[in-house]
Amino acid sequence: MDLPGTYSLQARSQEEVVARDFLCSGLAKMTVVVCDATCLERGLHLLKQLLALEQVKDSGMPVILCVNLCDEAAKKGIEIDFSLLRDVLQIPVAATCARCQEHLTELKQMIREADGERFPYDCLDFSPKQLAKEAVLYTNDHYRRREEILDRLATGRVSGALIMLALLFGVFWLSMAGANYPSALLWNLLFAAEDGLAAGLRFLGAPSWAVDCLVYGVYRVLAWVVSVMLPPMAIFFPLFTLLEDFGYLPRVAFNMDRAFQKCRACGKQCLTMAMGLGCNAAGVVGCRIIDSPRERLIAILTNAFVPCNGRLPTLFTMISLFFLLSGAAGSSLASAAMLTAVILAGVFMTLGVSWLLSHTLLRGIPSAFTLELPPYRRPQLGKVLVRSILDRTLFVLGRAAAVAAPAGLVIWILANVSWGGPSAGWFRAVSPQAPSLLSLFTGFLDPLGRLMGLDGVILAAFILGFPANEIVLPIILMAYLQTGTLVEMESVSGLFTLFQAHGWTAATPLCLMIFCLFHWPCSTTCLTIRKETGSLKWTAAAILLPTAVGAALCMAVNGLAGLMMP
Repeated sequence: MDLPGTYSLQARSQEEVVARDFLCSGLAKMTVVVCDATCLERGLHLLKQLLALEQVKDSGMPVILCVNLCDEAAKKGIEIDFSLLRDVLQIPVAATCARCQEHLTELKQMIREADGERFPYDCLDFSPKQLAKEAVLYTNDHYRRREEILDRLATGRVSGALIMLALLFGVFWLSMAGANYPSALLWNLLFAAEDGLAAGLRFLGAPSWAVDCLVYGVYRVLAWVVSVMLPPMAIFFPLFTLLEDFGYLPRVAFNMDRAFQKCRACGKQCLTMAMGLGCNAAGVVGCRIIDSPRERLIAILTNAFVPCNGRLPTLFTMISLFFLLSGAAGSSLASAAMLTAVILAGVFMTLGVSWLLSHTLLRGIPSAFTLELPPYRRPQLGKVLVRSILDRTLFVLGRAAAVAAPAGLVIWILANVSWGGPSAGWFRAVSPQAPSLLSLFTGFLDPLGRLMGLDGVILAAFILGFPANEIVLPIILMAYLQTGTLVEMESVSGLFTLFQAHGWTAATPLCLMIFCLFHWPCSTTCLTIRKETGSLKWTAAAILLPTAVGAALCMAVNGLAGLMMP
């Protein structure tokens, strides 16, 4: 039984409660306490508590001390007298390096030998602090100098913020720039199969409407989501996991803790917020690391205020269109700076809404938590790739694909079915006399869209893009061009001409950026919120909160633009 990590039987978190309850239950036949060789004293406190517990229970259950990370201790000039530890503790003590198979074999052998033995535990008067002083020899007095220098930079008030911004920009730029070629390759590969699938269905005798529906509706939306969503996630999640393995992410939580504490929230929320940049559903699941139920709920409700990678392509396109429609010269540097500003706006809005929730619906005092700053370590690339690709990327993509396929069916029906009135009824042939259901839907939403600086087509695209944010822009193009299927424009200049013909001004892409940043989470995220909270009420709140903020900001920007550009 691999228990959650703990340093004491006096539990302060749910994970520590699980470990404590199992250790006190008497179900275990043997306990192996794993300590960090670079900080032995911290593990000896837990060991003494366990030995005292077994002495009270008089069970004589074997307890083995496993001192791990001996390789890192050796690099730092830390020498441990294991003979002294065995003499004082009177229990088996193993020196291990988890990466070394030989050491693990020795530990397994020690477990076999201790199985069935009875230990008296009559030597519990040792002091963990004193024993660490006697058993640990520091041959290098400056063994932590490099880590201390890195920590001064990574956790400094000014340097820490600058490093966070630089890494945010770097990870984002690498995720988007690096995804261009594989995304185009995947796009060509998946869409090249369309004609073959259509021919195969016709060969099997499928009617033309079924071929159009399944291939140019369901399959095309699914292929669009996969080709747009997979490459950025396959880059972002490994980069995020590399920072996690390196030991930087806890420093981010340390830097952001002051801001979240002022909002009466938890500093760990910044970690879930960072995960939301890759996928909001993954960010919601990551909220499990927050111990307080109140603070965990705040983190879940505000996670959608940071844009996931599904929204990033739309944001990037709108930034380019904004420079074109406003007549300003937009370089790649200016576009990158504006995109970074958009993401920071999401971060500040997260803080603001967290403060509002903690003072209204979710009142409470921020809980204290112990944040361990782990040592900086060289990431294990193999494990990083496995964890990030299998556990995160493919898991999130699978959920998105599961809801994108039915969405393709709905979109195709709306774009290809018309209502001719009570006398004519339903039919497929779309004409000016009988507009499609999609046209009727966009016309119904148009007054509200105009009030927000958008139009009915854009609002309809966001609603129909509920299964996956990647298909919002293609639905806009499909509705404007009346093609009946999702299409792709080859360049931003082509989009500029099309959107300008439909009445777009400089304020339109700006309002679209705002609503893209602040609107309801995708269906995958909503399902995840429902699963994590177990409440339809809080799921509805997670949908309404960002939507209300986005709608209000769009109306304000549209009104201001109307005053400035009559």
